[in-house]
Amino acid sequence: MNEFLFATSWLVPLYSLGGAILTLPWGLGIIQRTGPKPAAYLNLLTTLLAFVHSLFVFKEIWNREPGNLLITWFTSADFDISFALELSPVSIGATVLITGLSLLAQVYALGYMEKDWSLARFFALIGFFEAALSGLAISDSLFLSYCLLEVLTLSTYLLVGFWYAQPLVVTAARDAFLTKRVGDLLLLMGVVTLSNLAGSLNFSDLYEWAQTANLNPVTSTLLGLALIAGPAGKCAQFPLHLWLDEAMEGPNPASVMRNSLVVAGGAYLLYKLQPILVLSPVALNALVIMGTVTAVGATLVSIAQIDIKRSLSHSTSAYMGLIFLAVGLQQGGVALMLLLTHAIAKALLFMSSGSVIYTTSTQDLTEMGGLWSRMPATTTAFIVGSAGMVTLLPLGSFWAMLAWADGFVNINPWVIGVLIVVNGLTALNLTRVFRLIFWGKPQQKTRRSPEVGWQMALPMVSLTIVTLLLPLMLQQWYLLPDWESIDWFVVSVLLCSTILGVGIGSTMYLHKAWSRSRILAWRFIQDLLGYDFYIDRVYRLTIVSAVALLSKISAWSDRYLVDGLVNLVGFATIFGGQSLKYSISGQSQAYMLTILAVVSVLGFFISWSLGLLDKLPF
Repeated sequence: MNEFLFATSWLVPLYSLGGAILTLPWGLGIIQRTGPKPAAYLNLLTTLLAFVHSLFVFKEIWNREPGNLLITWFTSADFDISFALELSPVSIGATVLITGLSLLAQVYALGYMEKDWSLARFFALIGFFEAALSGLAISDSLFLSYCLLEVLTLSTYLLVGFWYAQPLVVTAARDAFLTKRVGDLLLLMGVVTLSNLAGSLNFSDLYEWAQTANLNPVTSTLLGLALIAGPAGKCAQFPLHLWLDEAMEGPNPASVMRNSLVVAGGAYLLYKLQPILVLSPVALNALVIMGTVTAVGATLVSIAQIDIKRSLSHSTSAYMGLIFLAVGLQQGGVALMLLLTHAIAKALLFMSSGSVIYTTSTQDLTEMGGLWSRMPATTTAFIVGSAGMVTLLPLGSFWAMLAWADGFVNINPWVIGVLIVVNGLTALNLTRVFRLIFWGKPQQKTRRSPEVGWQMALPMVSLTIVTLLLPLMLQQWYLLPDWESIDWFVVSVLLCSTILGVGIGSTMYLHKAWSRSRILAWRFIQDLLGYDFYIDRVYRLTIVSAVALLSKISAWSDRYLVDGLVNLVGFATIFGGQSLKYSISGQSQAYMLTILAVVSVLGFFISWSLGLLDKLPF
């Protein structure tokens, strides 16, 4: 049985794809009498099958060597398009994480979107979402990975714009789609270039080619920058980071998957491209700069947000920035460990915040308070998720950041500073959000807020337990360091940054009567961070204005130069024809004389030009 499951592990993405297809009759309105619930149950069943299948394969893969499966799609002469699949503990473990979180998010969606009229359409989109992510996890082909990233871009657009009757939702979906298209277009250029240079797009072949490749600096730089552009868009990294903040207008169950899995998908592709990016030092430096700027900048922006989902989404960009920084410093193992711990903790945070939004009907932090006694399960989930995000012993993120910091304490000590700043500010922000939501006096919208139903509480409690047990899982997988090799100076520094962040967040003055400081200097800083350093306005004044100006110039030239020349020729033809019709006499000798005169004039000019050419010195 285990052998059969292992041999058919490539079917895992097809479970959710089949579930999405089965829900289409309800999503398209073909079946109406039963309501949308059967579609949700069908998709849940296929996701459960995918999770169980991948879990059995993950248990079996420890006793085997990693393998590859090659599927040939099209072959003609020297042209070969094949899809390679990777069966390894990392890839199968990623499918377990994806299907497991997707299963919890779908159960959560049953309660969160219980009264939504298009529930079936939502579950169909989640099925496509999950299928693309699972396929990306086991893909060993850059071409297949690119295609699956395109499916993720489309799924993101459709899920963000799910409530398409709201103008702000439509704008957010459009901006998310167009921003990702910028990175995807550059990534496609890199894929085509690699296909020409390496002759294959399978990662195993690309790794062998990269070991002996001899590229000139310009080619390697442009190739490296093109390859990191796609993951930068998916992971909401500067300067392609604004879409994730706007994407929070979509349903919260989709936000759970987007902030835990979709951004991780882009980072996972970046991890697999690391051996190729080594060919370009400029690309590695670009990753370091991009990751550092996003990690520090997004963390600063998050502490000035008064929308609960936007505050957490900027934290997602910040942690993806740390992963970009790790890959830029060629620490892929640390990046994978941080991806795992961040995905679980961030999913739990978005579930708890979604429960607060569902029961209070608001996302404004200044309208909340006093929920800790009314929503104990949600409060516990938020506390555990927050602890799992920062370096709080012994939870998962502590070990991930410890492994990172321990490796750079002597080589690149400035990285420890970045890690301390991001960790401390994240602890401060999560403490601030906790105080505004769960602490203090109840307000009008929170005075009678009950705990959520079992459909939403069950996934939160389950993920809370998983977050607490994650260190034991890491120990079982031999990912925790030995106690003898731990640098206790690094441990103390990380713990102190967390304690300092929590301390400042617990004691800082938070007044809910006003959302902006009355002190001018603090108001300026708050506005600077709250509006994301005014980057969107800078874009409008520079890139958007330049594109608009070029569009106006193009429209003017098309109208007055291109169309004007065509219209001029047409007008001249009409005018000439109208003029010549009055000179028609019906006498053939007159026509012959006109033709002879014109031919004579043309012959004269041709002879004259040839005579001039003979007199030239060359």
